[in-house]
Amino acid sequence: MTGPAIHNARELEETALRCGLLPFFDCGVELSIEALTPPEYWFREGVEGPWEWRMEAARRGRVAYGKLFRGKAGLVSREWYPDLANYRREGYDFDARYEDGKAGYREKCIMDVLLGEGPTLSRDLKRLAGFDKGGMKGFDAAITRLQMSTYVTVHSFDYALDKQGRAYGWGIARYAVTEAVLGEEVTRAAYGRSPAQSKARLLERLRRLCPHDPEEALEKLIR
Repeated sequence: MTGPAIHNARELEETALRCGLLPFFDCGVELSIEALTPPEYWFREGVEGPWEWRMEAARRGRVAYGKLFRGKAGLVSREWYPDLANYRREGYDFDARYEDGKAGYREKCIMDVLLGEGPTLSRDLKRLAGFDKGGMKGFDAAITRLQMSTYVTVHSFDYALDKQGRAYGWGIARYAVTEAVLGEEVTRAAYGRSPAQSKARLLERLRRLCPHDPEEALEKLIR
């Protein structure tokens, strides 16, 4: 994909809104934040780049941020998230998905905490859901599956603070059920279509964005 380069948080958000579906890194198609951001903005001390910009995008809520493409991070606009949710949820709310054996016990433990506590920092979520020392393993895989299936998304990021109260590090993700971030009016907006219809709409959008990529790569991106 060719397009305007991304130099700041506002341009990142505008690109995500324009594209609708925007992977962070290479996911097998030409479309990504990595491809559109000049190298001087990546991991340079004293220079804000995509890792900082994503935090502002998540906080503003005009786009969803999380592990949404092949288990990797990306952004999806409120316009296109309904079809992604409709396709990936396959008509299930989470409880029905769990009862039918399509979601595991680890995911249920995480969902139970988020539904009871609201937006929760990842380190607290691990502890409350039973993944702390001596507890269950596999938190990262479970929270990724919940994001990929669109039941959970990143609400915001908090910085760790040193003894002087100064922020440091890359930011700690605060997770929430997706409805608490985007609203049910977004997550359920495409429920009048079949999952197959939503898949067709998503693929058509990607064909316009990535005209040189093979169909197989586009399907893998939204699977």
